[in-house]
Amino acid sequence: MDRLRRFLCLGVEGGTYYATEKQLALENVGSIHAILKDDEGALGPQVVAEVVDFSVNGRTAKQGALLFTLALCAKLGDQKTRQLAYAALPKVCRIPTHLFTFVEYAEALSVGTGWGKAHRKAIASWYNSKDAKHLAFQCTKYRTRNGWSHRDLLRLAHPKPCDHDHDVLYKYMAKGLVAVTADDEAAMQDQELMAFLVDVEMAKSSTSADDTIAAMIRHHLAREHVATGLLGNVEIWRHLLANMGLTAMIRNLGKMTSVGLLTRDSAESALVVDRLQDEAALHKARVHPFNVLLALKTYSKGQGDKGSLEWDPVPAVVDALERAYYKSFASVKPTGKRFVLAIDVSGSMTWGSVCGGAITPREAAGAMAMVTLRTEAHCHTLGFTSHLVSLDMRPTSTLTQVCTAMDNLPFGGTDCAAPMEHCQRHNVQADVFIVFTDNETYHGDVHPSQALRNYRAHTGIPAKLIVVGITSNGFTIADPADKGMLDICGFDANVPALIENFVGGQF
Repeated sequence: MDRLRRFLCLGVEGGTYYATEKQLALENVGSIHAILKDDEGALGPQVVAEVVDFSVNGRTAKQGALLFTLALCAKLGDQKTRQLAYAALPKVCRIPTHLFTFVEYAEALSVGTGWGKAHRKAIASWYNSKDAKHLAFQCTKYRTRNGWSHRDLLRLAHPKPCDHDHDVLYKYMAKGLVAVTADDEAAMQDQELMAFLVDVEMAKSSTSADDTIAAMIRHHLAREHVATGLLGNVEIWRHLLANMGLTAMIRNLGKMTSVGLLTRDSAESALVVDRLQDEAALHKARVHPFNVLLALKTYSKGQGDKGSLEWDPVPAVVDALERAYYKSFASVKPTGKRFVLAIDVSGSMTWGSVCGGAITPREAAGAMAMVTLRTEAHCHTLGFTSHLVSLDMRPTSTLTQVCTAMDNLPFGGTDCAAPMEHCQRHNVQADVFIVFTDNETYHGDVHPSQALRNYRAHTGIPAKLIVVGITSNGFTIADPADKGMLDICGFDANVPALIENFVGGQF
């Protein structure tokens, strides 16, 4: 199950220094398939439960691995696992984009078309179970994905409309607005739904900012509803921001700055800063720390990784993004323990990406270490070079300063026993050792578990060891018989809380 959790948390996008994306994909798919077949499928329900947990609690930055695993359970699991996977579909596939992706994966895993009775029923239920007005908004916002459209899914699933509004909406998605009004005069009686569909059709091809803004005010239209030609208009973005979700707001900070909406003194910048500091809203919106970190890196740079968009970053927004990064983790309280953080600064940490984004393992390790550094009062940081050296990291340091400190160090091997041996030699008292690495878990003459036992015997301190592997290739350091050792893999939003619970002896 450990490999499953690594896959759900990180996926395989981008690969690592040690394994290509294709290699990681094959290894993880094989492992999940083996879990589904192990003990005659007894673990299948647990796999589905893990997928739901990661999705509902916002523990992963991207949904791809979750959707693939759910499709794998739906197509290759035993009967109970298949039933549970389809029952979980509304919880995991919360927007049409997720549904299209799930269908694409299920199709690839199927023999033949893959549209059996259970599959059709689950897709049909996904549409019928949603409020028609909400469904209309979502389906006009997310129209297609990977070559799939709502027309395709309705044609294959054959959902029987559960009420008149759904009937109207299904006809609209299958045939268009003109066909709805021509085929069903009764459709015009539903003024609210029809007015929304009429405004959506107008907005997607309109050249009038005034007409589009009027429609946005009436129906709170999203960016995806607006014609591409109007997305350079500052007034359009002013009205979009008023009703924009947190995730969309974070994703569009660069664009809103480039069109002149976000400036040093604008009311909109102040609104963005306030929303980024709302910890409850960040958690409710399932804003993952990695996506905030990625937004911070991109926005601070003043240009996107793709395309030609450029902007002059607003300092207050940059500061708010960094604070939002720490707030986006699950709530964590100081343990009062003495921590030693040892961070891998080897060359492999600068290669590849985490979760398929423009964040290197080194940047991710430094960022995760900073969460502990800002939480705990007694915290010492070390870097693996030819020997362990102190890192210039303080609770007040910015992420840029932390990464710069690591960039200026020479490379060295990641001997996970070294932190305990170093502290034993120098009589450093520590309750918790945490190693951050990209899974280069080399150890020298002494195994980390033995080094930990030696340190305990020498100091009389019941110290604990946590090894955090940032990337997705497999590793294991912890002695399963030692309750004071823990392996963690991935950029999981629950890591700080997990560390708190482990250090506090709650498991």
